[in-house]
Amino acid sequence: MATVAAGVGAHPDYDRAKELKEFDDTKAGVRGLVESGVAKIPRIFITAPEDRPKPFSGAPSALQVPVIDLQALDDASRRKEIVKEVCEASKTWGFFQVVNHGIPTGVLEDMLEGGRRFHEQEKEERAKFYSREPTKKVRYASNYDLFKSRAANWRDTLSCFFDDMLDTGDIPSVCREVMLNYRKQILDVADVVSQLLSEALGLSPDFLKNIDYGREQLLHAHYYPPCPEPEQTFGTSKHADPTFITMLLQDNLDGLQVLHRNNWVDVSPMHGALVVNIGGLLQLVSNDMFKSVEHRVLVSREGPRLSVALFFYPSFREQKLYGPIKELLSDENPPKYRELLVQDYVSYHLSKGLTGESILDHFKLGCQK
Repeated sequence: MATVAAGVGAHPDYDRAKELKEFDDTKAGVRGLVESGVAKIPRIFITAPEDRPKPFSGAPSALQVPVIDLQALDDASRRKEIVKEVCEASKTWGFFQVVNHGIPTGVLEDMLEGGRRFHEQEKEERAKFYSREPTKKVRYASNYDLFKSRAANWRDTLSCFFDDMLDTGDIPSVCREVMLNYRKQILDVADVVSQLLSEALGLSPDFLKNIDYGREQLLHAHYYPPCPEPEQTFGTSKHADPTFITMLLQDNLDGLQVLHRNNWVDVSPMHGALVVNIGGLLQLVSNDMFKSVEHRVLVSREGPRLSVALFFYPSFREQKLYGPIKELLSDENPPKYRELLVQDYVSYHLSKGLTGESILDHFKLGCQK
């Protein structure tokens, strides 16, 4: 007799675990479903009705994610204004876009095209990289939390973890050169952003760099195929990143939304722009001065949509404690979080999956461990 599994539309004949395994065993991802010509999404992807996005009203939102122009940073008065803009965006939105950051648009376009080349290879080629082994530095998979989530997301991902142990020869040859070039150039932008964030906290420009905010990086090249029933699933369920910061490159298709004042606001693509968002670790060390906010990705019948996210972390191997920055604390602003190891924080995040739950609450002082 089939196992009854939790999920939308579950009934005695529905074995969700079996369906998940069958999908995973194809090693072809969501792209494989589209290649097979599915007209309806499999049940494992169907989101509960109460969690689905509301129908689009057609009315444009008056709310817009801040756009920050990084040009003329060498001008002291202009830099002061930019720091103020970064501070306000980090406190109130947790998200902003940066333009005139110095990376040529050709490099950005090459990275997106490299991601497309990988995901649109023959499925036998993609399958060579398919893995759920967390220790692998380079891997391809659909939904890292596939077997934990209430509903799978309509998304495939090529991941590359950049640390001292990565063999760059393991990166797929179809996108290796463009990925390495993109990463090299975005690290320079991240250093600029970290300086601005440090100054926005009232600290020295090198403060975040000196505490190794981004010694290691995880790159995700996301691929969101066109979906035959976009109203029933998500590209990425709502969540907040566990990083210090995340830097995102998106193509020209809408889909990314951020939660602001209880409204889901589109992060509209801007040619040549990079999206920056505050991660949970930065909210923790800033003692809630900066906010890590929920965001999600919708899918549509158009596509595919591509995006490349670079997540910045301290070293996972060092036994270094992170907690609220002492220079920010006072009698009026006591610490709200306990000190923690980065690996414990990220492990807790991974154990929860993309549930939309705040993992920061678990690390607040007074919270039972």
